[in-house]
Amino acid sequence: MPGIAGIVGRDSAEGNESALDAMVSRMMHEEFYASGTYINTRLGSSIGWACRKESYSDCLPVWNDREDICLVVLGDSVLAESIAGGATDRRGIPSCPDPRRIIARYEEAGDRVLEELNGWFSGVLLDLRREHVVLFNDRYGLGRIYYHESDSLFYFASEAKSLLAVLPHLRQLDTKSLGEHFSCGCVLQNRTLFRGISILPGGAMWTFLPDRTVEKKSYFQCSDWENQDRLGEKEYYDSIRDVFSRTLPHYFLGEQQVALSLTGGLDSRMIMACSPKASGNLPCYSFGGMYRDCKDVNVAREVARVCEQPFDVLRMDSALISGFPELAEKTVYLTDGSMDVSGAVELHANALARMVAPVRMTGNYGSEILRRNVAFRPTRPCEDLFDPEFFTHIDSAALTYAEEASGHPLSFIAFKQVPWHHYGRLAVEQSQLTLRTPYLDNELVKLAYRAPPELTTGPELQLRFVADCHPALGKIGTDRGYLARPVPVVSRLNRKLQDLTAKAEYAYDYGMPQWLVKMDKFLGRAHLEKLFLGHHKFYHFRIWYRDKLSGYLKEILLDSRSRSRSYLKKDFVETMVQDHVNGRRNYTLELHKVLTCELLHRRLLEQS
Repeated sequence: MPGIAGIVGRDSAEGNESALDAMVSRMMHEEFYASGTYINTRLGSSIGWACRKESYSDCLPVWNDREDICLVVLGDSVLAESIAGGATDRRGIPSCPDPRRIIARYEEAGDRVLEELNGWFSGVLLDLRREHVVLFNDRYGLGRIYYHESDSLFYFASEAKSLLAVLPHLRQLDTKSLGEHFSCGCVLQNRTLFRGISILPGGAMWTFLPDRTVEKKSYFQCSDWENQDRLGEKEYYDSIRDVFSRTLPHYFLGEQQVALSLTGGLDSRMIMACSPKASGNLPCYSFGGMYRDCKDVNVAREVARVCEQPFDVLRMDSALISGFPELAEKTVYLTDGSMDVSGAVELHANALARMVAPVRMTGNYGSEILRRNVAFRPTRPCEDLFDPEFFTHIDSAALTYAEEASGHPLSFIAFKQVPWHHYGRLAVEQSQLTLRTPYLDNELVKLAYRAPPELTTGPELQLRFVADCHPALGKIGTDRGYLARPVPVVSRLNRKLQDLTAKAEYAYDYGMPQWLVKMDKFLGRAHLEKLFLGHHKFYHFRIWYRDKLSGYLKEILLDSRSRSRSYLKKDFVETMVQDHVNGRRNYTLELHKVLTCELLHRRLLEQS
């Protein structure tokens, strides 16, 4: 994924050129990436970057006119004030995304400029006047920065593999973090899977001073938003409509083509309802599966037709299955293990999406911010799979999760769930294209803290918004059968039907009970998957692992290296694989995690 890397420490820059090159090279994943480095011996700073060609950051490093302030910033960030701006500001600098705006504002406002930044980003600012080096990221922490502190040097990078490349003694898994990975699907508390490597907290402004000390400050505290007064229903709805409609056009700015990733839900439909794009100028697409057009595709096609925008279906076909080994390994490598192997689907899908447009607009995080959807919780995987001593770390993950989730529910979602749990998927997406969503806009999230409780538990607010902004879209039901103006009895029955098909699909795939697995195998010639699968999802790993991917699964997990991992019971690993591929049991989720960890060992810990 595009990002930054660097080494900071007084009198250290001269000898770090080769190390910096190695760190940057680990982030050069695609032929459409560009890279560069900047070394300042006076400040003891070696900075490098990798970015997509022709993207927001393909102009680095950026200097002010006097060339005494240097900026390296990765992401798609812009000044919040530019949203309402014209074509240029008073200095003639474009109001569309351009990192020169950050330098211009820094000269006026100093460090306070970070409070004005919107979007996801990470960066380094070198102020030669004050001899300061400032490392920073966005307030959510989605511009992830891994770091390691030694006695004399500070290493940082957007990808952990960059640190592992030059600090081989860090190539060890942290058992506490690994327990959280198996239980929660992510590592908590800004720790990582690697011992000795941490994650920069969101809203960081860490300043390296001339006396070699580091001021570790934050320019933002979520308590600033938590302490606002709540609004009434009407006032809150009116405010949401104003903020969303006013800020959305900003996310379509820039010279690169933007396409909208449409689903059957309300998050992407809100975008379509007040899109600034004229008819025919906003390419739209949905991801489709192998068995049938899922509800996302059918609903999205109708939404695009009503709005007179072009629409395409990007299908997950046989190329996904044949390419899965390479895609799975690349997913784990790209994300440093933060996304499991199921992210191979996302990697394949976003590579296809990039062929439509280099910028993908999505409704990601809409249900999280507006409806406070909690997307992950600790689970207890199969106890027979793990060494008893290691299982204590899995159990302790539930306690850590409960501690972190005990505060304001929206703060947990925006500042913990999003950067910890959702980051892996974002990293896969961002490796292929620029991803944008209006739902993490600072003004919108700040406003969401003022929501009355009755408008945070269902789709009513979004349904009303769509119907008010685009009445024709309000007449199209969602993938779950919701309508702005439901028809008595009929709408209720439709919602129950869609809910039933979604649950049946999950039960047949990921969640099939063990007592049903043998029966499904016995009835294999009936091809029940054609009946149950594809209504709501376009990936189906239980049967893929059982059938088309069984050879790859056995090749990796029955290897002596895989079975020798200290935290696993090697005999049960073989039992688990054989029982799943032979149709005796369902271990889909466990296979995801174990396969991910094995590829992590091979690609990041053991491979030089």
